[in-house]
Amino acid sequence: MDHRILPLPVETRRLVLRPASAQDALIVQAAVEESFESLHPWMPWAAQPQSLEETQAFLAGAETRFRSGEEFAVSGFLREGGTFVLSTGLHPRNWAVPRFEIGYWCRTSMQGRGYVTEAVLALTRLAFVDMQAVRIEIRCDARNLDSRREAERAGYRLEATLRCDDRANDGSLRDTAVYAILRQEYRGLD
Repeated sequence: MDHRILPLPVETRRLVLRPASAQDALIVQAAVEESFESLHPWMPWAAQPQSLEETQAFLAGAETRFRSGEEFAVSGFLREGGTFVLSTGLHPRNWAVPRFEIGYWCRTSMQGRGYVTEAVLALTRLAFVDMQAVRIEIRCDARNLDSRREAERAGYRLEATLRCDDRANDGSLRDTAVYAILRQEYRGLD
């Protein structure tokens, strides 16, 4: 399996995107606690509050997976002031294609300012240009309208709704909306 490493850090107009790090556990934990109510319905890892130790362990594991090319967890910080804004990631799903998936969450106090779209556009470009992606997907609970709008703002198209595809944190069955963009549809390859 030929995997490459996502070339980070990268700066966007307002953000610095860099690999997730266990050194950021305190600030990520504070953002998760601030945002737990809005994360809980949608994120499997937010089924219950997590401890600082759990956050540190997750981030340490993310560093290891990043270095091995298994997963690319990314933290986004404001260029001005360095405030932690969001967590995102580029997740290899099939290196033979190559096909990736992008996931994201934004801390509650920073929502509604376009930061997620900015980060998704940057990761999309990195995936197509540097990782030679052919296909990138964004998947979310079909009821998560905010996440769906983010995918659409970044130019992804709804391809399918997988009915009764997974369980929500409350135990109910949920549908999964699958958005995608293909290399030949992407306009940023000048």
